[in-house]
Amino acid sequence: MYQIRNNHFIDDDGRIVLLRGVNLGGSSKVPVSPHGATWNPNSFLDPYGVSFVGRPFPLEEADEHFSRLRSWGFNFLRFLVTWEAIEHAGPGRYDEAYLDYLHAVIKKAGEHDFLLFIDPHQDAWSRFSGGDGAPAWTFDRLGMDFKKFHAAGAAFTHQDCGDPYPVMIWPSNYGRYAAATMFTLFFGGNTFAPHLKVDGVPVQEFLQGHYMGAVRQVVERLKEFPHVLGYDTLNEPSQGFIGCADANQIPLEVVAQGPMPTLYQSMLVASGFPQEVAYRAEKFPWSRRSKVRLNEGGVSIFHPGFGCPWKEHGVWGVDRSGSPQLLKPDYFSVVDGKPVDFDRQFFEPFVRRYTQEIRQVDPKALIFVSPAPAEMHTGAEGFSLGDLPGMVFAPHWYDGVTLSFKKYFSWLGVDTSRHPMKIALGRQNRVDLFTRQIGMQVQRARRDLGSAPVVIGETGIPFDLDGKKAYQTGKFEQQEKAMDDVIQALDRNFVNYTLWNYTADNDNHRGDQWNNEDLSIFSRDQLTGSGSLEDGGRALKAVIRACVRRVPGELVMVYFDYTCGFFQVDYRPDLSIQAPLEIFIPKWIYPLGVRVHTTKGRTEVNLDEEWVRYYADGAVPVCSIVIQKRNPIFREKF
Repeated sequence: MYQIRNNHFIDDDGRIVLLRGVNLGGSSKVPVSPHGATWNPNSFLDPYGVSFVGRPFPLEEADEHFSRLRSWGFNFLRFLVTWEAIEHAGPGRYDEAYLDYLHAVIKKAGEHDFLLFIDPHQDAWSRFSGGDGAPAWTFDRLGMDFKKFHAAGAAFTHQDCGDPYPVMIWPSNYGRYAAATMFTLFFGGNTFAPHLKVDGVPVQEFLQGHYMGAVRQVVERLKEFPHVLGYDTLNEPSQGFIGCADANQIPLEVVAQGPMPTLYQSMLVASGFPQEVAYRAEKFPWSRRSKVRLNEGGVSIFHPGFGCPWKEHGVWGVDRSGSPQLLKPDYFSVVDGKPVDFDRQFFEPFVRRYTQEIRQVDPKALIFVSPAPAEMHTGAEGFSLGDLPGMVFAPHWYDGVTLSFKKYFSWLGVDTSRHPMKIALGRQNRVDLFTRQIGMQVQRARRDLGSAPVVIGETGIPFDLDGKKAYQTGKFEQQEKAMDDVIQALDRNFVNYTLWNYTADNDNHRGDQWNNEDLSIFSRDQLTGSGSLEDGGRALKAVIRACVRRVPGELVMVYFDYTCGFFQVDYRPDLSIQAPLEIFIPKWIYPLGVRVHTTKGRTEVNLDEEWVRYYADGAVPVCSIVIQKRNPIFREKF
């Protein structure tokens, strides 16, 4: 549908296309039945018999939600599926009812003129290790009993912890034994666990093969739809233990909270050896630590006849007295005498294989490459995929302070991806810092993927700021400011993006139904029944914006002031392109029309269809278009 050139999507007229959308949806991480919300302590009872039919919403509600999103100015979706939704009943047993539902709801999206890409979503490997994504049998086939993870300290789940579930503690599961072991085996089983086989198949092949087989089922169902642009590789993948220089270190310490076992201690507690480990109640690495006894009951997570694969591969062992001892502290960082490079040695081969698997079914599919988040990545960054056509770089970016503390500090910005962290004081410096952070992703796209366009696959804000104060007052001023800071930084970098998120069953009490998160721009609890465009929305003053859709040339500047509706775009026209610049102008912002000021050129305005078109004059090297609200005193027609 689109060409790719100079890190942009290009339409048939040669114009840059900018896509603006949402993730659909936050509760797609958990099953519809049995009720899979993480706050439900019974949501693990039937892991093989679940159903995701109705995620992100029942088919009969599709027109309502797609119409609402179109009216808010969105034209793009990152559509979530999970491996568990497709293959929960067992290896090779696909849920045909879910795949039928998926076909029907994606067809509906096309009827509402949405473009989209499919995101095979995961967080911390699986629901059963404190996140979402992989089916329960991935643990079972490796001899792990997920029902014992929480007690042993191998995972920290909402279901077992109960309420209150600490804010943003779930990412620490990436460094705990269950998820970290699975990711190590998924990406590096051939290297680090060469003797481990499942059903006679090497463990890496078993896991990757089934994952890709499940995604291929989705591609088979959706390949007929031209509005499905392609497929994400794997949401926020982790390198697990790969690259960890010393097993006596705390894995992913920057995101660790609660009990913080070292890599070696995590192996011991999983095998039933109680350990005294560091404990952090706060979210930043400089916060004070204490000590806590982990797995006091000596619970082993392994079924009879199974044991820790790292013990079996000689990373650690037990002496004659029964005491454990670490044997190979650098096991995951050095292979054949050379330092490990996760991106080049493990992630890049996975992406190449995934691309081949997907394009065997749908040769036209774009591949959206989702790298490991910077906060959860160690070692040298960088893969080399510039030789593959049809690639899109789809990293994620969040304002880490607002996300972690659920408070908006207009005067503070922190770059959590750097060590030590970089701090900016003052709101303008805060937005400048965000702009630079996102700009680094654009630079990385050029470095690692050549001409690949950039789609910020996730970004957004929590709406339950300040103890959910806005839900009592109905005033979302803090959320509007926080959201505007984020979107300003995106606009300055001219990137495509999908906000996290739109959750159809969000409510003020339980948010997105997953791990105490509440980032949805929509909630049933904000519906008033008025039937107005904004009904059900949150912070829409910052979300619904005038924006550039198509650019016949090179963008120089984009700016929107949500407080007054002022919009400006500057660009260098490519005079070989006859098609106009196109700007989306929401009637909700400009109910009485717009006043347009431009450099030389011709302008067309259609408020009913919500667009402004501008045709450049050939004599102008840089064109400037300014749009303002029409003064209610003056109602003259354009």
